[in-house]
Amino acid sequence: DAKHLVPNKMRDFFCTINLDQEEVFRTQVVEKSLSPYFGEEFYFEIPRTFQWLSFYIYDKSVLQKDLRIGKVSIKKEDLCNYTGKENWFMLQPVDSNSEVQGKVHLELKLNELITDNGSVCQQLVVHIKECHGLPLINGQNCDPYATVSLVGPSRNDQKKTKVKKKTSNPQFNETFYFEVTRSSSYTKKSQFQVEEEDIEKLEVRVDLWNNGNLVQDVFLGEIKVPVKVLRNDSFQAWYLLQPRENGNKSSKTDDLGSLRLNICYTEDCVLPSEYYTPLRNLLLKSSDVQPVSASAAYILSEVCRDKCEAVLPLVRLLLHHHKLVPFVAAVAELDLRDTQEANTIFRGNSLATRCVDEMMKIVGKHYLKVTLKPVIDEICESPKPCEIDPIKLREGDNVEINMENLRYYVDKVFREIVRSSISCPTLMCDVFYSLRHLAAKRFPNDPHVQYSAVSSFVFLRFFAVAVVSPHTFHLRPHHPDAQTSRTLTLISKAIQTLGSWGSLTKSKLSSFKETFMCEFFKTFQEEKFTESVKKFLDDVSSTESKEPSGVSEPVHLKEGEMYKRAQGRTRIGKKNFKKRWFCLTSREFTYHKQQDKEPIFTIPIKNILAVEKLDESSFNKKNMFQVLHGEKPLYIQANNCVEASEWIEALCRVTRCNQRRLSFYHPCAFLNGSWLCCQATAESSEGCARCTADVPADTQIEIDGDREAERIYSLFAINRSKLQKLEEACGSIAVYQGPRKEADDYSNFTIEDSVATFHTLQQIIDIVEKLSESHEKYQKKRSSSATYGSE
Repeated sequence: DAKHLVPNKMRDFFCTINLDQEEVFRTQVVEKSLSPYFGEEFYFEIPRTFQWLSFYIYDKSVLQKDLRIGKVSIKKEDLCNYTGKENWFMLQPVDSNSEVQGKVHLELKLNELITDNGSVCQQLVVHIKECHGLPLINGQNCDPYATVSLVGPSRNDQKKTKVKKKTSNPQFNETFYFEVTRSSSYTKKSQFQVEEEDIEKLEVRVDLWNNGNLVQDVFLGEIKVPVKVLRNDSFQAWYLLQPRENGNKSSKTDDLGSLRLNICYTEDCVLPSEYYTPLRNLLLKSSDVQPVSASAAYILSEVCRDKCEAVLPLVRLLLHHHKLVPFVAAVAELDLRDTQEANTIFRGNSLATRCVDEMMKIVGKHYLKVTLKPVIDEICESPKPCEIDPIKLREGDNVEINMENLRYYVDKVFREIVRSSISCPTLMCDVFYSLRHLAAKRFPNDPHVQYSAVSSFVFLRFFAVAVVSPHTFHLRPHHPDAQTSRTLTLISKAIQTLGSWGSLTKSKLSSFKETFMCEFFKTFQEEKFTESVKKFLDDVSSTESKEPSGVSEPVHLKEGEMYKRAQGRTRIGKKNFKKRWFCLTSREFTYHKQQDKEPIFTIPIKNILAVEKLDESSFNKKNMFQVLHGEKPLYIQANNCVEASEWIEALCRVTRCNQRRLSFYHPCAFLNGSWLCCQATAESSEGCARCTADVPADTQIEIDGDREAERIYSLFAINRSKLQKLEEACGSIAVYQGPRKEADDYSNFTIEDSVATFHTLQQIIDIVEKLSESHEKYQKKRSSSATYGSE
């Protein structure tokens, strides 16, 4: 949220998230406010290098261009200082001289020349090769050129490259020569005089500009290199473009207002896979360790201050290697040993419950969309009043009509859930089956505990949470408004209650805190709903294979506006690329002239052969990808790098089981009678590059096992002191078999078998030390091979 924004009158505001100058997300517009609450979450993988993560506050305008009020820019290197906590940031003024992104490739050399009379002078050679990642100007590729200057106390020599048209990655390949020092016998009248010691004060400055033609040129960034670093050597490196130094900064930046952000940023340096083999093997055998509390995976959750930090990479790694189900069963059994009453089963935030929660979020994304997205869309797009709390009713509200509306929504959501068992992922069913039988074994005299063990997850922690927060599960693009949020909250409460009925011996309406909810549930025929819940829980906790009926409705997976290249014969002009509305379902990929219009072109999912990035050189356009099917490739331009990455991932995921997937593709387009990448003249010729998404058809989840192992190593390394204290505690218990010393240091740890735990701890510490050495070697090697100015 933001507060005290200017101008000091009620306006309509929205906020954007930018990687450098590239907008990747935009919030909804909050109308008529000076302190707008956005309340939106965005999670994304960053698909490219960047310098700044920026947040811009805009004043929405109907007739004119939206006005940028201010910004918060955080340098990449500083993100770790703000991660994991809320911070208020003062808005800074938006200065065109500071809005930069991209990098420039330079080669610099200082030559000594012998003149005709035998004296020596020095010459600077600047070879500007290319730039990469320059920003879009008004949504289009820029027309960049560079000025190269040699600047000193008494000189400013400037030279200029040619303008390159419509490209964010211009290839300049121009060389400029500057006289640095003159011989003492130089007699020609000069505008400046340079002595030898003045080299210390000279610097090379390269400025990038967008050629404005009839309007003012736009500054794109600059770099400065001191000449003194070039003595007797040459440098060739990529230099990140920097903002221009500007002395006209506003002294009253606090007048613009402030923005509250909660940023979670992680960056991992992933070594080659073989480095993680010992750690990976130790973690993967966790479910076989007796007791499980002595396993590496369990110890990871014990030493991390926030269990959530440990659970996500752990679950993803175990999922990737098909080891999650036995581990969940082992830690759930440990949980149940401490559970005294059946009605409190799996209600706490233990390692077992957190692992199941995280597994459902990862594995159940598609399941949620199949089940809930259509009805959630109906509730959010055509909301009916559903408030039944007498205290919150507004004047003119009819509580009976509201109750009917709420009942209609609850019935619809409940019906979709209990009919959805056919779509429940096999992995979720396997976990529920395991939990159900463990619960029945722990409480053999309670016939209902087998149902509550499953309903406490699938209803309370999965469906009910997704209903109340559809935007966090990607069921809706934005946080719903206040009235719709209230409706969703009431529906979620109802779903939690109905889900628990299957595990209750009799009605417990008296347990409701709110009288109005008690009255609402009196309208339900409890027996009918109880039987439906039990049947559903039986189905989703069964290991029997479920075959889809084949008559289910297609699921909308992703949609949005992008640009596609015309598939006709014309090759010249902007008309080649047209804005279209794209829609991806579980059955087909379509584009439409506008949203909600009939599709212009349809590709059945089964016909898609590959989805790959398209090289920018094909059309001088960024963020392009190609969909290969039976006809000509469909070339599409996304609005930003994150959107392009998400579309490619979504299309690859839904088409990975296609039988005719290609193994090779052309990374460039077929233009003017040949493929630009390999120069083959036959349009039907086999691709020249291996498909990046050429993976086994049974892989369902995109997980980088090495990255997850690196994350786990980082957590162990950060908590090395706790590992050592736990090791000391185990040694003390094993040796003395008496009262624990310094109990405060490890009294919260679970140590069932001190010898087994000690043995695992020794292995972990040894692995962490070896990986730390490998990281240090890599960093030293990287530092020694880095060139001055290199990014």
